[in-house]
Amino acid sequence: MPPQGTNRAATGLGTTGAANSPAPSHPQRHRWLELIGVLKLLKGAFFVALGFGLLRMIHRDLYMFALQMVEALHLDPDRIAIARLLEKASLLNVHRLKQLSALVFIYAALDFIEGTGLVLEQRWAEYFTLVLTVALLPLEAIKLIHHPNHWTLFLLLANILIVIYLAWLVLPRRPSAVQASIH
Repeated sequence: MPPQGTNRAATGLGTTGAANSPAPSHPQRHRWLELIGVLKLLKGAFFVALGFGLLRMIHRDLYMFALQMVEALHLDPDRIAIARLLEKASLLNVHRLKQLSALVFIYAALDFIEGTGLVLEQRWAEYFTLVLTVALLPLEAIKLIHHPNHWTLFLLLANILIVIYLAWLVLPRRPSAVQASIH
């Protein structure tokens, strides 16, 4: 007889009391959710580092720093894209850097919340991630339209797949017409 308060399936005892094959210690885990959660945690760590990097740029000559990076990477500063980047770097001031770093830290916090909840298989995290990912899809699509590149396209497609997977997990399933007619 199993100890009081224990589940028969958890003890491996069937209805006859004979030992069956041991039951898994936890219900089916969704490995894709764990992978998405780990990726969110890694992304959160990246954005924390980016936020601190932005804060370190306060009181520095950002134009000179960007120009040094362009030279270190052996990029042509006369190319239009590089020239625009240097121009935008010259427009950043202390206030704007603080705003950008705050936004980056908020985004990192959201990634940490999503990632932790998904790794721990919390149902609220599935909904939270679904809502946030759907909310950001239009921004990614606009970015792809204005600045098309393979990386943005890949991220957009990956997020669409994540939305489809999470919707499949969290949305209630309707019984098919055949099952409905049987009942």
